[in-house]
Amino acid sequence: MKVLVIGSGGREHALVWKLGQSPRVSKVFCAPGNGGICEEAECVPANLKHLDSLVAVANLVQPDLTVVGPEVPLASGLVDEFTSRGWRIFGPTKSAARLESSKSFAKQFLQRHHIPTAHYAICNSLDEVRQALPHFHTPIIVKADGLAAGKGVVMANSKDEAVSACAEMLAGKMVGEAGARVVLEECLRGDELSFLVFSDGERVAPLVAAQDHKRVGDDDTGPNTGGMGAYSTADLVDDQMRDWLVNHIARPVVAGMKAEGAEYKGVLYCGLMMTARGPMVLEFNCRFGDPETQAILTRMDSDLVEAIEASIEGRTSEGDFRWSSHASVCVVLASGGYPGTFDSGKKIIGLEDAGRLPDVKVFHAGTSKRDGAFYTSGGRVVGVTASAPDLDSAIASAYQAASLIGFEGLHYRKDIARRALRK
Repeated sequence: MKVLVIGSGGREHALVWKLGQSPRVSKVFCAPGNGGICEEAECVPANLKHLDSLVAVANLVQPDLTVVGPEVPLASGLVDEFTSRGWRIFGPTKSAARLESSKSFAKQFLQRHHIPTAHYAICNSLDEVRQALPHFHTPIIVKADGLAAGKGVVMANSKDEAVSACAEMLAGKMVGEAGARVVLEECLRGDELSFLVFSDGERVAPLVAAQDHKRVGDDDTGPNTGGMGAYSTADLVDDQMRDWLVNHIARPVVAGMKAEGAEYKGVLYCGLMMTARGPMVLEFNCRFGDPETQAILTRMDSDLVEAIEASIEGRTSEGDFRWSSHASVCVVLASGGYPGTFDSGKKIIGLEDAGRLPDVKVFHAGTSKRDGAFYTSGGRVVGVTASAPDLDSAIASAYQAASLIGFEGLHYRKDIARRALRK
């Protein structure tokens, strides 16, 4: 069968790599892909913001299955468009994807269905922000309502800072139209957890859990990013907690969406905070996470195509997945200045040397290739991913590989997964 992957980042490279391992897949396409993906799939030019561009790609390559990576095509209704044409596609509809595309919708949905989450307020103006602030203790989390590529979140340490952040968002200065409405939230304390499940609209099957590292600097300092690294281990979530998360969060979400007329099929990413009060939902993503996907798929021993087809055909079960007991670690190498302004076009060296290390895979994110060489073309450039029987060894392998790669301005966190070792 022919498979088309939509997207251009490290997540999509991991999907291309894993889908290509299926004995049922004869050809993988990626639209638009990146420099590294073009080594493993046929890349087709496309504009991810325009549905007609993606429809044209599908008409050209005639895939038997399409897998959507990023959030923007889902929020724009790509699944609805492809389904109306009789094309098999994996992901939620535009209506179901509101769980990610509108944080205010997600918060109100959680409240309606009694799913644990932080205290919040939805504000459309600075006057509403000032009226809501007396109901919050500092620090206060300020979130843009719409899609902001992981950068629409500010932790305000004072109420004045919260007003300032809201003013920038509402004026469109921070994240554009995504900040036309803001959500204020209480600051939850604990460890973050990325808990993903497959859903067929009724049943759910959990993937192994992962932990992302959002802040740009070591020890969780600096501004939020799209993700600077992730890890996954067999003991990150025990069986009892996994079952609790399935029964008290994932299943109620899927059942609630069906009850509201927006059946949810695809990947549901539950971003959780494991607090002293119990697990609480921070956010939803309606697709695979990035860089969590790199860490998760590295541990997957089963056929991803089979699990995707089970979701599409309404027969999802936990038997769709088999997992390695090994630990995995993904370290993101970023361009100088990221998550702010950064330059592109820097030559990358050492990729082949890093990729030759045992149990290491370098997933490309923001790269291009010309004249046989790779160059930076994005904020997050590559995700160096390693697996090993234990977490300590996986960390060591990932950082050994990362040390072999170089480009002007390169920076990366030196503490990915270290917190887990301290525990």
